[in-house]
Parts: sequence; C-alpha cells; structure tokens
Amino acid sequence: MSDKVIITCAVTGSIHTPTMSPHLPVTPDEIATQAVEAANAGAAILHLHARDPENGRPTADPAVFMQFLPRIKQECNAVINITTGGSSLMTLEERLAAPNLAKPEMASLNMGSMNFGLFPMQRRYSEWKHQWEPELLEATRDVVFKNTFADIERIFSELGEGHGTRFEFECYDVGHIQTLAFYLREGLIKKPVFVQFVMGVLGGIDSSPETLMHMKATADRLLGDQYRFSVLSAGRLQIPLATIGAILGGNVRVGLEDSLLIGRGQLATSNAEQVLKIRRILEELGYEIATPDEARAMLDLKGADKVNF
Repeated sequence: MSDKVIITCAVTGSIHTPTMSPHLPVTPDEIATQAVEAANAGAAILHLHARDPENGRPTADPAVFMQFLPRIKQECNAVINITTGGSSLMTLEERLAAPNLAKPEMASLNMGSMNFGLFPMQRRYSEWKHQWEPELLEATRDVVFKNTFADIERIFSELGEGHGTRFEFECYDVGHIQTLAFYLREGLIKKPVFVQFVMGVLGGIDSSPETLMHMKATADRLLGDQYRFSVLSAGRLQIPLATIGAILGGNVRVGLEDSLLIGRGQLATSNAEQVLKIRRILEELGYEIATPDEARAMLDLKGADKVNF
C-alpha cells in the first residue's frame, strides 16, 4: 500500500451503442463534459475514443477528437490517453490518425490480434435508435481485431519514438503478456510498463478472481518488478474485480466504455458516478487516490505541456 492508486476512466469507447444507455456520451460536448466530471471525481487518467456526433457511431476522425481534446485539457489536469484500438472495423491507418496528430502523453495499445465478439449483445434489444448499431455488432462475428507484431512495432515507432507517448498495454489474455515481455526483453519498451489486464471480452480471457490471479502471476513471472498493472473488467464485475486488483497492489479502470452499470440492473448516469463509487470503496479500504501529476511521475510521462492540442 505504499503507492497511491491510479483511477483511469474510459469515457465512451466503441463497444456500447446509443440504444443501450441514454447516458453514454457521444457528441464532443458530452464526451468533454463527462471526461472533466470524471477527472473532478478523482480519475487521474482519461481514456478517450471519438464518436460521430450525428449518430454516435465510433469514428477515428481526428477532427472529431480535436473538438473535445483541447477543452478537456483546458478544464482539468488529467492525463489524456487516446485509443489506438478504435474499433475492430477500422484500419491501422485510421486508428493512428488521431494520436499521431494529438501526440498525447499516453495511448492504449492492444498487444495482439484477436476475435472481439460483440454480436451477442444484439439479443438484449428488439428496437434500435440507429440501423448501424445491430449491423456493427453483427459484423464482429466475422472480423478479427488486427494488431500484428508489425503493427505493434509501427505504433512503438510512430507514437513512442516519434512523439514520446507512453502506453497503456492492453492484455486480453496471457499470450498478450508474453508478447509484452518479448518487447521488453528486446528493448523496444522501457519500464515502468503499465499493463491493463482486460477481462470479459468474448474472444479474450473471462472475468473472474481466478483469471485475475492468473494474469497477475503470469506478469509477475515474465515482467518481474518492471511493471505496474491496472484492472479492467467488462460488464457487471467491473467494480468487484477492480477492487480485488487494488488489494493485489494494482490500479483500477472504470467508465462507460467498459460497463454501463452502477449496480445490479441499474444504469450509471455518468462516468463520474462510477469513478466516485470505486474511489469511495478504495478510500474506505485505506488506499489513497493518485492525482494526475502523481500518476505522471509513477508512469514517467512526458507532461501535458508536450502534447499537440
């Protein structure tokens, strides 16, 4: 318990669709407002995707990112972490356009190609606000999210070497930790390595305490003392597994990208509501919450003055 706990908030993502919750932010104004509220609630890092403001569809358009990135930076001190994952339906060029323009302090990096199945979510709804929603979900039945070794190395080169961006390494299974360990041995990445254990996505490892222990044991064996970890559990186990992760010495991620819920069968009304809940739990357990500048020091980030927005 010597280190403070970093709370990351993933504000909108590309998984959930407007039909699923009226509280999911989709316009630049909604994304900026909810991001700043989450930062004020205690999130040190804001993980950001963009959406088409007309219909809420995930977009990689840098112009849309630039409608909310400067405002968030002006209104709070949080570390801004831009996705390089985007959506499984986007090309690598599309996914890298916004982070290459923005040159953020942090970016997410999925550590491998994988099936990324969202199609079962269609069963929960009979009516949709937009036709693209069921079509996008169904498309994931026959689409692989592609991040080959060459793709990963390109991201290292363009964002890491080119812009001084550090990464949130998203590991959806233990094989991704193996890949991360390989690049650490090769010297393409340097400590501290910030690993996000991602559980609960169909095609990746499932959400359970046993899974989390297995992921951590694998990282301990392969990465030793060179890494810090955070826990992301998609869906209803978001808060319980984040809490276990903190008890194990890690950091936490919440947000409407990962779960739309605040309790059993109850939609969260905002990202800040989830941040406040996990913060309350952690503080009651005796943990201190890291400020953005403390997170910057813990993760050796370049600073908000060196971004391009």
